[in-house]
Amino acid sequence: MTMEESLCNVEFLKDNNNFVARVQSELGGLREYQSSSLEEVLEQVIIDLQEEFENAM
Repeated sequence: MTMEESLCNVEFLKDNNNFVARVQSELGGLREYQSSSLEEVLEQVIIDLQEEFENAM
């Protein structure tokens, strides 16, 4: 039997010409990133989550 624990919830949306990422975690709360570039939004989310979880360990 495996136990799963949700670490964060990430949602990606497209609003007209902007990409939006909403990230929610216990440590960081709810935050949102916006850019006209999907790559930039992904990069922001990755950096933020890496920092959050590296500091949590």
